[in-house]
Amino acid sequence: MIICKSEAELQLMRIAGRIVSDTHRLLKQAIRPGITTKELDDIAESYIRSQDAIPSFKGYNQFPASICASVNNELVHGIPGSRKLNDGDIISIDIGAQYQGYHGDSAWTYGVGNISEESQRLLDITEQSLYAGLELVKPDVRLFTISHAIQQVIEAAGFSVVRDFVGHGIGADLHEEPQIPNYGLPDRGPRLKPGMVLAIEPMVNIGERYVRTLVDDWTVVTQDNSWCAHFEHTVAVTADGCEILTLSREQAG
Repeated sequence: MIICKSEAELQLMRIAGRIVSDTHRLLKQAIRPGITTKELDDIAESYIRSQDAIPSFKGYNQFPASICASVNNELVHGIPGSRKLNDGDIISIDIGAQYQGYHGDSAWTYGVGNISEESQRLLDITEQSLYAGLELVKPDVRLFTISHAIQQVIEAAGFSVVRDFVGHGIGADLHEEPQIPNYGLPDRGPRLKPGMVLAIEPMVNIGERYVRTLVDDWTVVTQDNSWCAHFEHTVAVTADGCEILTLSREQAG
């Protein structure tokens, strides 16, 4: 069942979303060659808790950290640790925050120092695919029309859409219905209604679409070791479009 949120619930989710976006801003400023992923996790957890919120991921199915930090060929669910970032790396950071029982969720992929043209193009295309999907979010649109738009941008650029992981509804639970693939046929799936809140998150590989999970039972990597990117916003369906709940002040212009 897809849950539509009340205005009071949406207000709590706006606050959760702002906390997530502000945490991303802090981490973007901190990312540099030599910093460890654990140091980034510490910054995130400290800030989230300072805002009277709780890191959504810490303890979720026994995940041990507050953020997911996935480097280069790691797609999602990377566990922060002693790994130091190097010049030219890319790092996908997924952040969730729970405020008074409601969640915000956003992922972004950042370059570390000077990155290659291919890496920059991967980041650009993945972000473009996210916004291509968001442009279509409005009442009565069928969900997989959004999925199709995301897929078109990615595949037109010669990259691959990961099919093993999808976006999701979000609210009082971190993961709610519906599941939101980043591929599909248009004019299929449930119709969007005001009050629905969705975490839309394209996951893109430079190489083939296939991925595998490492022995830590969390970190997902590409099978061919190609690099990958992950971008995500939490959005609410409004009467005439959508409201991005995890949009930073910088992104808002």
